[in-house]
Amino acid sequence: MMLDLADPLRAALRSQVTRLFNDAAKGERPVTRRADALFAPDSVAWRVHGDVVSMLIGGVDSLMLQMLHPAVLAGVWDHSDFRNDMMARLRSTAKFIARTTYDHADEAKVLIDRVRRIHDHVHGTLPDGTPYSANDPRLLAWVHVTEAISFLDAWIAYGEPGLSRAEQDQYFAEVAKIGLALGAGSVPTSRAEAEALIKAMRGELSVDARTRDVAALVLNQTVGPPTAAVPSRILMQAAVDLLPDWARAMHGLKASRLARPMVREGALVMARTLRWAFDGSRNRQVLPPGQFMDR
Repeated sequence: MMLDLADPLRAALRSQVTRLFNDAAKGERPVTRRADALFAPDSVAWRVHGDVVSMLIGGVDSLMLQMLHPAVLAGVWDHSDFRNDMMARLRSTAKFIARTTYDHADEAKVLIDRVRRIHDHVHGTLPDGTPYSANDPRLLAWVHVTEAISFLDAWIAYGEPGLSRAEQDQYFAEVAKIGLALGAGSVPTSRAEAEALIKAMRGELSVDARTRDVAALVLNQTVGPPTAAVPSRILMQAAVDLLPDWARAMHGLKASRLARPMVREGALVMARTLRWAFDGSRNRQVLPPGQFMDR
């Protein structure tokens, strides 16, 4: 009788993803999906935020956009340890999205309040002497809109290409809750508003040596163990390809062009494989209100 390797392979892949996004040394565990979360289980946010590969691609894409604003870049440069542990920053961002999307609504609010308290200490002066603060509503709106549109576009590209414009608008309206709770101003509630905000902010964007240093650290990051170097290169190039042409030009980057179909297919294969691995798993169970998962 032939041995069915499907279940062990699924388990191995799930284990790798769990280790990637959860620091076992700190006791971190995957977020439990709850029906009493900030967003309902049938929300567009649940679909967009639940896909590992598209969220990785969208996350890198959003970082590349965010750092084009000198004040956002300064906050990261002056107040984080990203140069020594980029993976920790990527992990914390992923954890924030997962917990505010799927965890109990009260837990999401606690986490948002914690981030706001951290922002209280993130302020300083740009190289030209201009003061900046992480609590600036305009900067928070920039970070919010670049994350939202990047996650959404990555999901459309690698998960649900037929997502309607109405559902895209619904997604922006849903995640506006997070942006507003963090203190962002002029948070978009539709795709048109998101694109208008990005267009309005473009005059404030710039690139310097620090931007190039941070971008290189992000794009040269291996997501996972050293053996994941090739898949990581595919994911990073997929993120570069997802950038708007003007943002790619500012970074001095190029789309993969002739290799683009191979990059896209490689990312699609990874996305489909991880969806298969998590299909029917405990990680996808939704707990009803008031119920807690046994540890």
